[in-house]
Amino acid sequence: MTVHGKPSRLGRMALIGIVLTYLGLILILPLLGLVRHTYEVGFGESFLALLDEAALDALLKTLYLIVIAVVVNAVVGTVGAISIVRHRFWGRSLLSAFFDLPLAVSPVMIGLGFVLLIGRGGLLEPLLQVLDLKVMFSFWGLTIGTLFVTLPFTMREVAYVLEEIGSQEEEAATTLGASPFQTFWRVTLPNIRFALGYGLLMTVARTVGEFGAVLVLGGSISGQTQTATTFIHDAIEERKLPAAYGMSLTLAALSICLLLGLEWAKKQRKLKLSGRHTP
Repeated sequence: MTVHGKPSRLGRMALIGIVLTYLGLILILPLLGLVRHTYEVGFGESFLALLDEAALDALLKTLYLIVIAVVVNAVVGTVGAISIVRHRFWGRSLLSAFFDLPLAVSPVMIGLGFVLLIGRGGLLEPLLQVLDLKVMFSFWGLTIGTLFVTLPFTMREVAYVLEEIGSQEEEAATTLGASPFQTFWRVTLPNIRFALGYGLLMTVARTVGEFGAVLVLGGSISGQTQTATTFIHDAIEERKLPAAYGMSLTLAALSICLLLGLEWAKKQRKLKLSGRHTP
């Protein structure tokens, strides 16, 4: 329903109502249910359960994975975006598609693929034995799974902004005698900093919520390869509900903080791009 080419008030309210109802059913109600059950068992008991050695170790493992994912993706994502956007080479489109592979493939399936590659009887098992390197059911396995599932986010955000801003400023800097490093540090990096921050925030959010790949590659061994998400799974299986609820609320609070950070970074990025396009 439209009035003079514009959606009517009733139509807008109907659309908003549909969206809010959908979000309420799949997002808000489950969170309220989590809060309600945590209240029933006791908030104090739930959060005190996180002081257990296994819970603290799981949180620490997740923190380590966040740091590794952020550092690696900051470098690989930026280099990958510059390579795809600023350079032309054979296989460029294929490389760009490979960066998106983690978005299309189930983390559990990829975990299984790594098991067949580096697990017992895997193709790379002889090499790993020579190097005396244990990957499966170790922190290395958690790291590989996390890096795989977080691969696209930073690269895609940076690539989008690089395409938007073009290469005129970089070419001008090169013409004026700036080295590639000076051009990147003084021209490219300031232009992509908000996109880089946005991508890294998404990387953190993906790392915090990852379950399938780290479960398959790490095995969720308490005190060794258990992350915050696999801790929740194991706590529910063992009927340790206060610990499961406490960890779930902790991750939910962290996710909300990340959401607010993402919204801020998104607004800053839009302001940056709109400022560049203003005559």
